[in-house]
Amino acid sequence: MKLHPALAAVTSRIQGRSRETRSVYLQAVARAGQRKPGPDRLGCANVAHAFAALPAKDKFRVVAERAPNLGIVSAYNDLLSAHAPLQHYPDIIKAEARRLGATAQVAGGVPAMCDGVTQGTAGMELSLFSRDVIAMATAVALSHDVFDGVLMLGVCDKIVPGLLIGALHFGHLPTVFVPAGPMTSGLSNNAKARVREQAAQGLVGRAELLQAESAAYHGPGTCTFYGTANSNQMLLEAMGLHVPGTAFINPGEGLREELTREAVRTLLGGPSPGAAHAVAGLGSTAKPAIGQLVDERCIVNAMVALLATGGSTNHLIHWVAVARAAGIVIDWDDFAALSDVVPLLSRVYPNGSADVNEFQAAGGPGYVIRELLDAGLMHADVLTMRQGGLREFTGIPEAAGTGLRWQTAGASKDERVVRPASQPFSASGGLKLLQGPLGRAVIKVSAVPEDRHLIEAPARVFDSQEALLEAFDAGALDCNVVCVVRWQGPQANGMPELHKLTPPLAVLQGRGYRVALVTDGRMSGASGKVPAAIHVSPEAADGGPLARVRDGDLIRLDAAAGRLEVLVPEAEWLSREVAVMPEQLRLANGLGMGRELFAGMRRSALTAEQGACSWL
Repeated sequence: MKLHPALAAVTSRIQGRSRETRSVYLQAVARAGQRKPGPDRLGCANVAHAFAALPAKDKFRVVAERAPNLGIVSAYNDLLSAHAPLQHYPDIIKAEARRLGATAQVAGGVPAMCDGVTQGTAGMELSLFSRDVIAMATAVALSHDVFDGVLMLGVCDKIVPGLLIGALHFGHLPTVFVPAGPMTSGLSNNAKARVREQAAQGLVGRAELLQAESAAYHGPGTCTFYGTANSNQMLLEAMGLHVPGTAFINPGEGLREELTREAVRTLLGGPSPGAAHAVAGLGSTAKPAIGQLVDERCIVNAMVALLATGGSTNHLIHWVAVARAAGIVIDWDDFAALSDVVPLLSRVYPNGSADVNEFQAAGGPGYVIRELLDAGLMHADVLTMRQGGLREFTGIPEAAGTGLRWQTAGASKDERVVRPASQPFSASGGLKLLQGPLGRAVIKVSAVPEDRHLIEAPARVFDSQEALLEAFDAGALDCNVVCVVRWQGPQANGMPELHKLTPPLAVLQGRGYRVALVTDGRMSGASGKVPAAIHVSPEAADGGPLARVRDGDLIRLDAAAGRLEVLVPEAEWLSREVAVMPEQLRLANGLGMGRELFAGMRRSALTAEQGACSWL
């Protein structure tokens, strides 16, 4: 299928914009890749330290036989349901590596925090920058520089982007990502949302709300809504960095362990179970280095997958940072241009009623990638970690004796959940760029009713999400209103998610009021049915336009036209004093719960559209 001209144009634009930075990056990758293996390159004391704890047979393999040595970077902890299953993965990986004549070592662990635990708390102000901490921790793990390939164990919101950014700074190494899969379905996401809205109105108490939340989040695995964590997995599939179809297999299934073993075989190019035992050198299998694999086409494929599935708004920040780590420069104009032509092929909560298990059963990533490739909306000629290229990621894995095989995705098993590109839910993607006198912002429209794509109402300005919640509880928001929540950007307080605002705003909308949210903060991958202009840049703390807004200003949010405007006479608007963050708020944002340690990151953070990077 011929590549769609809009896709070709965006890719070409990114390539031109990135020519110099990408060239510098690839030169560094090539230099690192041309060096001798670690045991030959390092001094004897360095080598002895690196392999001192290995079993004698493994030590002989890696030092004397020059067998491949794989690094494992793990985000395991048992606080995160999605990461708890990773506990025993290193043992599985080591056993499979040994079977193939190689060795594997846990290079290091990275922190992993749960946004579901920290929503609405001071801890959430560490969330965004935890991505860069994870990237740095990944770099520390790989700095021992004795590895021939890497397996990255992680799933959730900031963890996968952080691991990927860290891996791209060791771009000479072949790398495979290894997920754990979603938890089985519990209380439906729609039912959970209803109870949350009832709680916001005081119709149910804490006991009922806790019962509902515990029924929804009930076991090991990723949360079942299509938020940032599950969007991560969709994007990794589209980038060819997984074992094909591994994203949404539940942790308890037998197939899960075999897919983890297949990740080792993918990296080593070794024999499948039952085949002859042999040492499989990475060099002989010509596995692509991750820095070569993640090129401009690969990044565009990830952007397309995000748009086609109505994925997380967080990735308009994270994948900008991921691209920058590979010397590639993308911006929200690129997302907007792609969104105009990429159809919405799936409806998974909050963009529909299905959860990710139903998405997987209906066809999952394999179906979506196949439809996009056949429509000319993905680059097929990209490198992946598999010999079969991106087409191999259109298959669905299943057990075959002691190994695996992949079946074609076939037709949609449920067109309420996934549809063909010829009959999409929407002709355009789920994300839109907004711009105007209030700056540049993004909105997730895939879950917003069409009659709410245009909201024009007076502003109520809040300096914190707590102030908005207090106004709601007092009945002060029972009207048509655009709630402006400022001082929530990267420089102000680390850009926390404001997901706690979703239930009360949804209640107001349900009462018939025309409401919207405008903020320089984030919502989340769970952005729902209330129109929300988020990531407004430049942020208020950097002198952005939100610092000029006053109560009563008429604000117009028009998703169809891509406009975010304040309807105030220009002379009056320009003459207004730019507000500064209240001193008590500024001090509170920087104190307690470890927030002091992130002050340097807040000071150096780039804008949301530049990936909110603290390391450039």
